[in-house]
Amino acid sequence: MTGSEMEKVQNRLIRQREMIRSRLKKLNIKQSEIKANSSAMRGSIMKKYEEMRRVLDEDCRTTMALLEMEEMAALHKLEKLMEESCVTMNEERVKELLTATDPGLIKLDTAKSDQLLGLSNNLLLFIRSQIPITKRLLKSYSTEVVLDPSSAHPKLIISPQGDSASFTDVWQDVPDHDGRFDTTLNVLSIQSWDTGHRYWEVDVTGKIYWELGLTYSSIPRKGKKEASWLGRRAESWCLEYFDGDYNAWHGGIAHPLPISTCFHRIGVFCSFPGGLVTFLGVDNMTPLFSFCAGQFIDSLHLALCPGHDLQGTNSKPIAICH
Repeated sequence: MTGSEMEKVQNRLIRQREMIRSRLKKLNIKQSEIKANSSAMRGSIMKKYEEMRRVLDEDCRTTMALLEMEEMAALHKLEKLMEESCVTMNEERVKELLTATDPGLIKLDTAKSDQLLGLSNNLLLFIRSQIPITKRLLKSYSTEVVLDPSSAHPKLIISPQGDSASFTDVWQDVPDHDGRFDTTLNVLSIQSWDTGHRYWEVDVTGKIYWELGLTYSSIPRKGKKEASWLGRRAESWCLEYFDGDYNAWHGGIAHPLPISTCFHRIGVFCSFPGGLVTFLGVDNMTPLFSFCAGQFIDSLHLALCPGHDLQGTNSKPIAICH
């Protein structure tokens, strides 16, 4: 290589290093922006909750003050009548006093109290209708989904509506093709998604074993290998439950979850802009585990595995909630 050629190569390498430095600088700036924006958003939300607490506390104090004033007025009236009762007087005055001091005539303003209680109850109902905010937000991303019978393992029965899958010990007479699982009890959704925010809820009531998650269509369908199990390779993300234990799987790595609750519904949230897959216990909206994929390289299918019936202990279907 001549001196001139070496100089060109060196210049090219210098330019490339400068480009990399410039790109790293921009990435660092973007990282700082994301952290700052996220911190600002958290601060704003916390302030709103603090404001709501202040408003509710103030309203509670006002309501209690009104009730206290009613109580004080009634007690003051009683005390005054009791004082009058102790004063010596003639027989006619005693009769008048007995009539005036009838305890049945001294009452709290129950109409006002009932009204306050009613208004408080209405406020509680309104607040409950608005929260939890996360649940309302996620449900706004609910997406229609139907299971694809042509992808289902031959020992899975898919409901006519395509909203549930259950195990049968009978190998069904179904067409075999490249898209059908033949070793693991999986079924995929007909639909796939590659944009926006998506949310589904899956009913796992009465089951002691199941798997569910999201996968690219490239997941292996054939052969007796773990590669076709959900979460065992890079193309799928999975939450697995077996006999009280939860594990989140991706890339063949299991993440045991310190959770003892047996949830009846599991939520699956996917954010394509954020590259995020999150599993939740819908019963009380408990976050279970989140995978940060960074960026999805293909569209995703919802994937379900109801598992074997385990001598009748796991015969219930796994079902998509509408």
